[in-house]
Amino acid sequence: MRINHAKKEHHVVAVAYDRFRTFEFGCVVEFFAVERPELNVDWYRFSVCTADKHHIQAVGGIHMDIEADLDLLATADTIVVPAWRDINEIPSERFLQSLRLAYRRGARICSICTGVFVLAAAGLLKGKSVTTHWHHARLLAQRYPDTIVLPSALYVDQGQIITSAGSAAGLDMLMHLVKMDYGHRVANMVAQRLVIQFHREGSQRQLIQTKVVEPGENRISALVDWLGGNLLLTHTVSSLARRAMMSERTLQRHFQAAMGLPVMQWLARRRLEYAKELLGTSTLSIAKIAEISGHSSEATFRHQFRLQERISPTQYRRQATRSQRPA
Repeated sequence: MRINHAKKEHHVVAVAYDRFRTFEFGCVVEFFAVERPELNVDWYRFSVCTADKHHIQAVGGIHMDIEADLDLLATADTIVVPAWRDINEIPSERFLQSLRLAYRRGARICSICTGVFVLAAAGLLKGKSVTTHWHHARLLAQRYPDTIVLPSALYVDQGQIITSAGSAAGLDMLMHLVKMDYGHRVANMVAQRLVIQFHREGSQRQLIQTKVVEPGENRISALVDWLGGNLLLTHTVSSLARRAMMSERTLQRHFQAAMGLPVMQWLARRRLEYAKELLGTSTLSIAKIAEISGHSSEATFRHQFRLQERISPTQYRRQATRSQRPA
């Protein structure tokens, strides 16, 4: 059952431990610890607890003194476990038991990168779909065969358990939490403050098998450049293959390797992103935006938009306009 976490004094607790990595931990602090009065909502209450000793040293020689211990997890609404210090080290039984008790009472438990190994050791992932950094996905699947590991996902939301891939994918998961708790308007404002992308689907691939193409580098790059200026035309795999001077099969293989998505799926997302940009920055009608962003009809556009964004284009425009007003 999905719990509404956007409540007054929603308590987020990040778990720290000796030799923790500061990037993932810092992302959690930036999202939840910074006061954001401009949002005009009851923002999260944030705390940190230690999983072992009170004086810890992070990677890079940073020292921290943390007063609260694992008892704090008993009052947490959301618990975030950043990257675990050693995937071959089993966390203390007290740490694991604290997580089990929090899960049983309904707390939302999230992991970033190798933090998923802690959740797995606590027995919280049986039968659930999860992700982690692609480099560790095979080991996680081998070590916990009763867990479904999705090695290419950015993050996986299983309701009470939410896991993310390595490092920057944690930002996508944290943005997902804000979006669920407070809606598109607030999430969009937070993204603007942090200067990060508003939303990336959790199913989006974390690993691109070839380097990102540069303008003019090859046929795929040329095709991407051309598509960006010709979204309103009707395209098929066949027509795009002819333009790229490739067979359809070769186009699909090279496009997915370079861009991380099949060509028509990438095109659909690009059209939607362009439509979202127009909704937030122009006064064009919904019908006109549907037309110039390459959708076959206004009805199709509205259906696809709601399917992807969970709100209507009109609601998105209203929220985007509101978020741009001075605080």
